[in-house]
Amino acid sequence: MKYALINPNWDFAGSTYFGCREPHYPLELMFAADKIHEAGGEALLLDAHNQDWDVARVREQVVDFAPDFLVMPTAPTYLFWRCPQPELRVPQVWFRALHTGAIRVAIGPHASATPAATLRKTGCDVVLRGEPDETLSQLASTPWSEIDGCCWRGKKTGDEAGGELHISPVLASANLQTLGALDFAAYDVERRRHRHHVFQGEGRGAELEFARGCPWSCSFCNKTLFRDRYRERPVDAVLQEIDQLISRGVDYVYFIDEIFGVGKNVKRLLAEIAQREIRIGLQTRIDLWDEESLELLGRAHCISMECGVESITAAGREDLNKNCRIGTERIRELLLCARRHVPWVQANLILTQNDDRGEIRAWQEDLKSRGVWVSEPVPMFPYPGTPLYRRLFGEPDDEAWERAHHYYTAAFRDAGYSDIQEEQPAALEELECTF
Repeated sequence: MKYALINPNWDFAGSTYFGCREPHYPLELMFAADKIHEAGGEALLLDAHNQDWDVARVREQVVDFAPDFLVMPTAPTYLFWRCPQPELRVPQVWFRALHTGAIRVAIGPHASATPAATLRKTGCDVVLRGEPDETLSQLASTPWSEIDGCCWRGKKTGDEAGGELHISPVLASANLQTLGALDFAAYDVERRRHRHHVFQGEGRGAELEFARGCPWSCSFCNKTLFRDRYRERPVDAVLQEIDQLISRGVDYVYFIDEIFGVGKNVKRLLAEIAQREIRIGLQTRIDLWDEESLELLGRAHCISMECGVESITAAGREDLNKNCRIGTERIRELLLCARRHVPWVQANLILTQNDDRGEIRAWQEDLKSRGVWVSEPVPMFPYPGTPLYRRLFGEPDDEAWERAHHYYTAAFRDAGYSDIQEEQPAALEELECTF
C-alpha cells in the first residue's frame, strides 16, 4: 500500500509567534513514514511548508505517486495569535485539491479532540485520534474497528459530507522505544536556515524529539487528548539523529518535547550533547532543575530555555493544578541560576484570578533587570480536552472549538489579551470552514 504524507504550506504571515521561526519538521509524519516502510508499504513525504510549495506542485507529485492513502495533519488552534489562516480550512482545501481517489486521512489535535467535526469539515474519510506514528501503517492491514483511535465515515449517501460516522472513544499512544533514528533523507538539511526568536544567526537548525507527554495534569493543558502519558525514546537513537544532523551542517537543535527535563535519562542525553558541537533549545518547568543540573544544561550548549511558571503565587499555581513543590522565591532563584548558564531564559505566565497585575509587573521587572525575560500573562484559553474545558462545558463535542473561542473572547475582550495576540479576534465561524 502507498501513503502520501502531506504537510500543507501553512500561512503564518503576521504571526508574532510563528512568523519569527522557520517551520518545524513534521516529525510524526517522518516517524510514520519509517513505520510504513517497516510494514512493507511505500511512503511519499511531501513537506510543502518547509519547501514553500503550492498545492499545484504537490498535486503533480501525488498524481504521479498514485497513493492508496492521502494523509494530512490538522494544526492546533492559534486563531488569536496574530495568525490569519484558520487551521481546518487548510486541510479542507488541500484534501479537495489533491484528491485522486485515495482514502483521505486527517491526524493531529483537531482530529483527536473533535473527530466527527474534523470528518465533516475537512471532507476526509478517516480520522486518527492520538499519535499516528504506528496507526497509519495499520490502516492497510488491520480492520479499522481494531485500530486505536480510528474514526471513519461509512458508506456515503450522495454528498461528500454524508455517511455514517464511526467514532472511536480511545486514542492511540505510540511506543517511543520502537521509533528508530530518523535520517532526514527527505530534506535538504544543508540549505535550511533556522531563525531563533532571539539568536538570528546564519546557522542550520532542526527539530528533534526525546520524549512525549507529561506526568502532570495542569488544568490548561489538553495533553489528555493528545500526547498524554510520559514516554522517552532511546537515548542512543536521539544521539544518532544528532550526529547525522551535525554531519550535515546543523548547529542548533530544538527539542519539541512538551516538557524537557523529566527523568534520569535526560542527564545522560545532556552529558553526551555536551561532547558535541551543537546548540540546543527547549521548553520545560523550572522546578525540574537544580543548580547542578542547570550547570549541566549550560555545558550541553543550551541557548534557549522557556519555562512554564504560569503563576507568581502559590494559590495561582494550585488553581492551575501545577503540582509545583517549590515556592515563588525558589522559582526566582532557579531562573536566575539558569540565566548564568543559558543565554536566553524565559518565564511564561498565564493570567489567573489569583494574580495581581501590579505584583506581576514588579516580578517581571525584577527578573528582566537581571536578564531573565518574563512574558506578559496570557489569558487562559479552555482548549477542548483540558480539565478547564471539562469543568466549564463537559466532554468535547462537535462544537467544542467554537464554544471555547466564544467563551474566551467574551471573557477577555474588554479585559485585554496578551501583547502577542490579536486585540480583537474574529469569531471562529468567520474564519473556519463550516460545512
